[in-house]
Amino acid sequence: MSEQDPLEELHIDRADRDGGGNRGLWLLLAILVAGALGGGVYYAVSESPIPVDIAIAQAPNAGPTAVLDATGYVIARRQATVSSKISGKLAEVLIEEGVEVEADQLLARLDDTDAKAQLDLARARLAAAQARLGEIQVQLEQARRGLQRQTELRSRQLASEEALETAATQVETLSAQLEAQRSQVRVSEAEVGVAQVAYDNTVVRAPFAGVIVAKAAQPGEIVSPMSAGGGFTRTGIGTIVDMDSLEIEVDVNEAFINRVRPDQPVQAVLDAYPDWTIPASVIAIIPTADRSKATVRVRIRIVAKDPRLIPEMGVRVSFLQDHAEALDATTDGVLIPASAIRGHDEDSIVFVLDGDHVRERPVTPGSEVGDRRLIEQGLIAGEQVVRDPPLELADGMRISAKGGS
Repeated sequence: MSEQDPLEELHIDRADRDGGGNRGLWLLLAILVAGALGGGVYYAVSESPIPVDIAIAQAPNAGPTAVLDATGYVIARRQATVSSKISGKLAEVLIEEGVEVEADQLLARLDDTDAKAQLDLARARLAAAQARLGEIQVQLEQARRGLQRQTELRSRQLASEEALETAATQVETLSAQLEAQRSQVRVSEAEVGVAQVAYDNTVVRAPFAGVIVAKAAQPGEIVSPMSAGGGFTRTGIGTIVDMDSLEIEVDVNEAFINRVRPDQPVQAVLDAYPDWTIPASVIAIIPTADRSKATVRVRIRIVAKDPRLIPEMGVRVSFLQDHAEALDATTDGVLIPASAIRGHDEDSIVFVLDGDHVRERPVTPGSEVGDRRLIEQGLIAGEQVVRDPPLELADGMRISAKGGS
């Protein structure tokens, strides 16, 4: 066996070097890509925005503040389902939904054939009674003249006492008949009045000015002021609402009713028009509580009427309190919702918006003003804070704001 050249032992095989080098490079590349993907996923997950409600810090002298919020409905204090006073078949219906009507305006007519016949009969009876009254009056005048002649003849001994008595009796009889007939005429006049009322009841008129919100019957249907059997009788022709009588009615938790007073200013916002603030004021607190809901009903006057207001609309109201009643005019600091504060006293913090992130900031809370809290230090007017911050919210997290007030 020949001795190997020492230089051959130092020779490196190029094929072995190239194969091993490529595998190492690919492995390193795969590790880098996996790390980048993992870091991206972690960043995306950790930076997904948290939806939150926001509120704006307000200066104490910025205007009235809400001391209580409640929900309720727009109602009409003057509303009526119009029906006829008598039962009958509808001959004509002159209303449609959404149409404005005036007081005493004709809304519908019933078939008046029977009522008109009764009215004509009563009028004929009255005419006959009046004619008979006239006849008796003529007879009485004639009898009185006859009595006068008999009296003159008797004074000259030219007529008997019996003839005089007969003439006098005739006058008395006709006088009695005249009074009886006058009573009969009054009875006939009353019958005409009753028949006229029955005839007038075939006409249905608006009790007050308003808007028709429902049409409940059609020509040819039977209507009655009382419900009848069979299911084919209508009890109403239509419903009319006085739009000038609209107001708001809310139920306030009895634990907070002490924050409400008559004539207190109120701001109302309809669910249908969230950007429209309606000025209002408290009319009265109904002096009774609902034990099942532990609430007290409050009536609220709508100061400015508007066609957008419709009965039974949902509404959110804020009972306002002048800051002069709650805070001294020289009070410093800002007002924020009490729910925006996390912690108590010296450990209180709020989350302040910084672009699309939040920053944790310590604050010094002061007195309570309704559902708000005075912040004596840590905030300035106009800054936005998170209302009811979620438990997972922390300093520096991304958020998506859902609103501000």
